[in-house]
Amino acid sequence: MTLLPLLLFAAAPAAPSNIIFDTDCGYFGDDGAALVMVMRSPEKVRITALTAVTGNVWAAETAGYLSEILALLHHPELKPHVGAQLPLIHTAEMSKLESPIEFFGAFGNPQKLAPPSQPSALDVLTHAIQQSPGHITILALGPMTNVAMLLRLHPDLETKIQRIVFMGGNVHVPGNASKAAEFNFWFDPEAAQAVFRSRIPEKVMFPLDICNRAVLDKARFDEIVAVDTPVTARFKEDYGSRYPGFLKNPKGSTFLWDELAAAWLIDTGFVTKEETSWLDVDARFGKTYGATVPLDRKLAPQATPVRVMLDLDYPRLWKLYKRLLTAK
Repeated sequence: MTLLPLLLFAAAPAAPSNIIFDTDCGYFGDDGAALVMVMRSPEKVRITALTAVTGNVWAAETAGYLSEILALLHHPELKPHVGAQLPLIHTAEMSKLESPIEFFGAFGNPQKLAPPSQPSALDVLTHAIQQSPGHITILALGPMTNVAMLLRLHPDLETKIQRIVFMGGNVHVPGNASKAAEFNFWFDPEAAQAVFRSRIPEKVMFPLDICNRAVLDKARFDEIVAVDTPVTARFKEDYGSRYPGFLKNPKGSTFLWDELAAAWLIDTGFVTKEETSWLDVDARFGKTYGATVPLDRKLAPQATPVRVMLDLDYPRLWKLYKRLLTAK
């Protein structure tokens, strides 16, 4: 008579992960798609807070774009919190000395700063981890400046973060901001280095190695925009008329980047290959600024290793992506 309750208990679904969604979201793009994916998966993911960081665009702009996307998703009650508005060390002036650079992000546009807000991104990060030690996942989709500042201001919280899942870096493939570095790491190498050298118990990395295998072309773009919703209309405007401009450039292509990190919180099974390594970031200013490199463990003997995602079942991932992006 006791078997049935035990079986029912064993089969109970896992509680959704509580996450801080940390992003440098532009008009829509990969960050916006990632936000749609997690917002439409409440059985798997619950957003505790949204934090904005400068990267693709200035953090002040990210906050505005996030509010617009949340309105499309009928969740205006969620408010983005602005965090770090500049990298720890890197500046627009420094970036101009580096050559060649494929994409400057916010550095390529006039600086836009937000007035101080309360609570700030660092306030909400700190509060969430203090209130639920060991139960908060940081989903980091832009430069990791906010996370690095948290680690420096509150080193006692380092081991109380459940895990950090992030898109950034390049391990076995070239970079996309420079030959050496992926954009998020290039924009704030010192921040990424602080995270890699930290004692955060679990680090899950989605580098260019796996993202390069998730190509978004015109045919897949058409699959999304064939369904007419407010979200797909914004997707169409961004990918169709901005970058890569599918409506004028049908032979263009781009990649799914931040979406992969978000998707892993919903379905880990689409990843087919990973490795575990101790990693670091080259923070020496020069041609390799922001490159992902092996960690000299004497520099950070307590650092935890990184789970590096390398390959995927793209049809499985695309099925999930399409379902969530086109939901009505």
